[in-house]
Amino acid sequence: MTLPADIKDDFPVLRQEFHGSRLVYLDSGNTSQKPQSVIDAMADYYETTNANVHRGSYELAVRATDALEGARAKVARFINAPSVSEVVFTKNATESMNLIARAWGGANLQAGDAVVISEMEHHANIVPWHMLVADKGIELRWIPVGADGHLDLTDLDRLLDGAKLVSITAMSNVLGTLNDIPRLAEAAHAAGALLAVDASQYVPHLATDVQAMGADFVVFTGHKMLGPMGIGVLWAHAEILEAMPPFLGGGEMILNVTKEGFTTTEIPWKFEAGTPMVAEAVGLGAAIDYLTDLGMDNVRQHEVELTAYAMRKLKEVHGDKITIHGPTEPAERGGVLSFVFEGEAGEVHPHDIAQVLDQAGVCVRAGHHCAKPLMTVLGANATSRVSLYVYNDEADIDQLTDALGAADDLFSF
Repeated sequence: MTLPADIKDDFPVLRQEFHGSRLVYLDSGNTSQKPQSVIDAMADYYETTNANVHRGSYELAVRATDALEGARAKVARFINAPSVSEVVFTKNATESMNLIARAWGGANLQAGDAVVISEMEHHANIVPWHMLVADKGIELRWIPVGADGHLDLTDLDRLLDGAKLVSITAMSNVLGTLNDIPRLAEAAHAAGALLAVDASQYVPHLATDVQAMGADFVVFTGHKMLGPMGIGVLWAHAEILEAMPPFLGGGEMILNVTKEGFTTTEIPWKFEAGTPMVAEAVGLGAAIDYLTDLGMDNVRQHEVELTAYAMRKLKEVHGDKITIHGPTEPAERGGVLSFVFEGEAGEVHPHDIAQVLDQAGVCVRAGHHCAKPLMTVLGANATSRVSLYVYNDEADIDQLTDALGAADDLFSF
């Protein structure tokens, strides 16, 4: 392993026991735990710095503004954005995707225009486009998912013909599949379309370079990358943001307001109406500091090694009883393992598995994972999902494997 052996000590929540067992948190694809440094940074902000930003001329307000803009600069460096002004803070990735659909899509899409997404998308990258289908009559096209858990790009040229936007996840929150974003960007641009990337599961786990991706929009959220809930990011090329109309109206986003109308201020504040989430931005900045200190290449190596161990261990112990969806090669996927489990009496419902695992101190998610079209492709109403992060280790996988054995025993009667 390439991460510090005592890394769990940085996460206070993991010091607890549940039902007599140490807590094993395997739901980071849902939300991640927070290191002490993030908790301390947010507490320190409220203890020493809190004031509204971009409004006051007194020193405390200047400090608060510097804290917000300092966090923005950290985000820009972390994703290799060409300019800090291209980083827009939102409340989460869902809001970022809705911003693209409503602001860019509202101004640039007409009835009959096509948007291309895939069958492995999170609802956050489906429903906003369905809303434009209903409101504007756009056409929604779907890239299928193959049996190997990868996108089936056989008909990509046909799907892209005449499309205005391709909107794709960089890493599936169900299958763990890592998509070839540079290839999709090249294909989209060759067809005259822009590319939006849902990087919510990607940015926390892999070194991210938005320029190397070739994307036009990238969205992600803070709470899946050790930061707090309530802070998300939209990155886009400056010229695209400048040409887009605002998403929300109010204070902060205006240059002038008269009885006749208003003019917008510069990017990124043009898209940040109202008082922003300053403490959350500070927490996100602290999370970026923590991940940067670990090294994102080390984070990725740890994840590949632990994913390989988990897939091997689960199959060794449970054999054909467990089916793990998605690519079989750990290097082609993230640390997300969605599975179905067949006990002696048939398939055990994912919610029953989650409840039994909880009694052993193991936290996993059960359900459709906000990806119901993908569940249809998989022929399942729900799956159990293990999602790994920096604070997980082989002992966590061993505890999971043992707890699954208990579930097997319980539901065999």
